Amino acid sequence: MKLVLQRVKKGSVAIDGKIKGSIGCGFVALVGFGPNDDSSVLAPMADKMLNLRVFEDDAGKMNLSLLDVGGSVLSISQFTLYASCRHGRRPSFSGAAEPGLASRLYDEFNAITAAKGVNVQTGEFGAEMLVEIHNDGPVTIILDSDTDLAKTK
Repeated sequence: MKLVLQRVKKGSVAIDGKIKGSIGCGFVALVGFGPNDDSSVLAPMADKMLNLRVFEDDAGKMNLSLLDVGGSVLSISQFTLYASCRHGRRPSFSGAAEPGLASRLYDEFNAITAAKGVNVQTGEFGAEMLVEIHNDGPVTIILDSDTDLAKTK
């Protein structure tokens, strides 16, 4: 699972010219899944996202989490996070999870995040979307479940 988190002042997603979701302060989260991902990565990745200390405290230091600031998440499904540009100039997306698996994991990830008391707005899986991002900082963090979660044996 890959997440690209952009700390925002506001963000929105439109489908066919109509706003589907919008947030103020928080994260626009671009969310992608690989073929070997399963439900076991969802709660740890949600926890990592919600507790990243990348929001400024009163001293201007990145010391507060999304939970600390009462922020929201605009979650956008993004299979292109698994693009490979290794060969040629046209990206291959064969490293992305098949749509049925990805859709199920995306919905479950959003539900886990919302269950933590966070306002979660979403796009629509598989739709053509126009995403407006007002990146704050700018601060952009990339999380990958293969490298950013502690592995247990």
